[in-house]
Amino acid sequence: MIRESIQLLLSVFVLMMATSCSGDDDNTSETAIISPGNDPNFTIIANSDVGFSNFNRKVIVFGIDIYAAEGVEDSKLLHASNLLAQYLDNDEDEVIDNQLVLDHMVQNKAFLFLWNTEADFPSNEPSDRVGQDLGNDETIPAWHTNGHTGQFDAAIEEVWHIVTNAGYESAYPTVFGTETETEMSAAMDTARGGQFITIPNPYPSEAWYSYDDPTCDYGCQAGEYIYWVMTSMLGAQENRLNEIDNEWRLNTAALVQSTDTAAYALLSDPLYKFPTVLPDGSYRH
Repeated sequence: MIRESIQLLLSVFVLMMATSCSGDDDNTSETAIISPGNDPNFTIIANSDVGFSNFNRKVIVFGIDIYAAEGVEDSKLLHASNLLAQYLDNDEDEVIDNQLVLDHMVQNKAFLFLWNTEADFPSNEPSDRVGQDLGNDETIPAWHTNGHTGQFDAAIEEVWHIVTNAGYESAYPTVFGTETETEMSAAMDTARGGQFITIPNPYPSEAWYSYDDPTCDYGCQAGEYIYWVMTSMLGAQENRLNEIDNEWRLNTAALVQSTDTAAYALLSDPLYKFPTVLPDGSYRH
């Protein structure tokens, strides 16, 4: 009787781990646990989603799929999962901070995929989904425990991009949309020293945002801009000015508040419930 009770408790625990912080999934073949990882909130399950055959496993965070290719470390997959959870539930009270944003992410079938080599990229990615990639080698969990020095944890950026691209831009298109004439793009035009559909050479001397990647069009520039503003407000860029000042010069919350007043007002407006604490990859730990 005692042995049966213990087995029952273990079965319940495994079921809870498989569904923790995850959305509903009608594909029962995906619920097979292939690695419990070392995380109290998320369990890695096998993946068989159409269009993602290069990714053998995934974690589901509040209904959002995070895929991983075979060469990606479990620790990196779980790190990205924790970051996404912290962006969406920043006060970690187990209640989504902005349900509208998550609803739009789910409606857009948002996903993140972690790759190890370029050959891992989806070969037949569904056209009705909004996705974002994240490299295994650029995901640096240790950055959060070494004083925010050394190689930057790019997961801070890429995970944030899927929240804005599939969430905020869709939920508030006239405010955070990446086309011209939205409130956020108007702030970006000021930050760049003018409205530039193509990248100027050079940028005006008064610009504090001067990204010059020729492959990054106006919408791409807007997506990068909200990343720089938000992460600077959260403190992620404080030790990085020498690395980033060719692109972004307001690397602290104080500089954003005093200089980029329009963007600061938008991202600190309680109506939109943006994060106020930089995620560290340890959701509810």
